[in-house]
Amino acid sequence: MTQKELADGICSIPHLSKIEHNSKEGNKETIALLLERLGIEIEDVAGKDEEIKALLDEFDNQMTFQIKSEAERVYSMLLELGSLIPFSSHIYTYELYKYRYMLFKGNDGEAEAQHELLRKHLKNFSRQERNLFDYFTSIHLMRQAKYHEADAILEKLDAEQAGGINIGEFLYHRAFAKGYTLQAGYAIHFGKKALQNFMEHHNFRRILHTLMLLGINYTHSNIYEEASSCFEHLIRNAELLNEKELLPYVYHNMGLLQKKMQNTELAIHYFEKSLSLQLEKEFNYLVTLNTLGETRFMAGDTSGAKKCFAEVSQLADRLESKKYLLLSTFYLMLEAEDPASFEYLESKVIPLLEEGKEHKDDLAHFYKLLAAYFTREGKFEQAVHYLNKMT
Repeated sequence: MTQKELADGICSIPHLSKIEHNSKEGNKETIALLLERLGIEIEDVAGKDEEIKALLDEFDNQMTFQIKSEAERVYSMLLELGSLIPFSSHIYTYELYKYRYMLFKGNDGEAEAQHELLRKHLKNFSRQERNLFDYFTSIHLMRQAKYHEADAILEKLDAEQAGGINIGEFLYHRAFAKGYTLQAGYAIHFGKKALQNFMEHHNFRRILHTLMLLGINYTHSNIYEEASSCFEHLIRNAELLNEKELLPYVYHNMGLLQKKMQNTELAIHYFEKSLSLQLEKEFNYLVTLNTLGETRFMAGDTSGAKKCFAEVSQLADRLESKKYLLLSTFYLMLEAEDPASFEYLESKVIPLLEEGKEHKDDLAHFYKLLAAYFTREGKFEQAVHYLNKMT
């Protein structure tokens, strides 16, 4: 039945749309007439209210435990009750969980549309519903790499001791935002608290995700023993649980740790292992391949590095990644002993990396290369400039 057919003789189509997104927008008589036309008894709505709530709780739980197939199953059951939900007391919770589900599935376009729909109804939200909206918005922002905006929202929710949000998930996302805003100490603090919560609730997938997050931030903080312990636990348990999607990222980050510890052969081993599991040559493959090329270059394997960067260049062009196109071009120029390579690094690569707020460790590598180059050229003022940038 179309909106026009449903509304005919009862109310206007715009008013029907309002009722569908908030049953409080309609009076009892209008809602009764609409339900009658749909062939639904008011008693049916009341009788299904508890069932809808139970399904929403289960839907939330399956997403919290990262069980995609079960989340899909429960969502299908909710869709079957779609005509009743707008007239229940759970309409906004349902729409909010749909927003979370779209983010959970990685459907960013749909999530953006759902965010806009929800934003129009903010004035009707309860305090708890508004907390959920803000929290899910922070996750949405992180998916758009707007980590500082997300961190500010999470900071505010934390300060207000916002209710209605899963504690473990909230702590995990606090740690995630802190990590990407280069606040490794805070990321570790919130990550450890999240890990404790997930362990208490036996949320095994989130335990793995949090170990990854902690391992990365321990690496950035030069706490190598703890980082190594996190990644070793990750590798053992991800293999045991057959987490095929997670393993390439685990090996990549273990490679970064070994690279930072100057265990070059081990680093190369882990990067190659990561690449072997990434069957689709997309952006994550590009990142690992570039890092492998850099590691081989630093180890003096110029032919191996050249092979990596040639592939990086082709892939970056296909994926329209300016950053990796510039990086591969620089390394290929350097390998060919092109005299313009360091000018290219200073004028093209460094500004892009600084603008993108790359991690200080990544920038320090290029500052060091430039400082060494200017020292060889006897341009000590420029050399000191880049040495100072490293501190």
